[in-house]
Amino acid sequence: MHPIKHFKTVTKHRHKVIAHCAKAGILWQGLWHDMSKYSAKEFWQGAKYYKGTESPNVGERRSKGYSEAWLHHKGVNKHHFEYWTDYSVVERRVVPIKMPLRYVAEMFCDRVAASKIYNGSKYTDRDALNYFLPSKATRFIHPETSDMLEKLLTMLAEEGEEKTFAYLRDLVKSKKEY
Repeated sequence: MHPIKHFKTVTKHRHKVIAHCAKAGILWQGLWHDMSKYSAKEFWQGAKYYKGTESPNVGERRSKGYSEAWLHHKGVNKHHFEYWTDYSVVERRVVPIKMPLRYVAEMFCDRVAASKIYNGSKYTDRDALNYFLPSKATRFIHPETSDMLEKLLTMLAEEGEEKTFAYLRDLVKSKKEY
């Protein structure tokens, strides 16, 4: 059990996301980002399975076959594409829903911050894209949302943070959808 280390990692991650959200023009979302990680449902599982090099949810899944913390987290945080599913009366099954742009922007900020935290001094602007691509074919995400996130991650990898955050900020400010 590592509650102090887990608290420090979660808080360090949140602060990175807040800074990224400010650059993306969604500061208010950044300030509220991942507050559920401090809830009892998520925090104590995170402390129990803390390693510092990967999400504690991975350890919980290895141990139990699922992650209670993740089920709670994705159910209350709209910046996760897993939140955006619903039952389609037309298709008669659960389908992915296209995410609003502001949550795609927060998801992008979250993924970049997570790459920086988990990779530390070895971080490159390519890391978040490299993490995203291998499971692309099996990810249960709306195709337009997936394409937009990949576009942002590719832009980050090829053109850097300054240009990518400027593009994202302008897109969010325009109130246009992707």
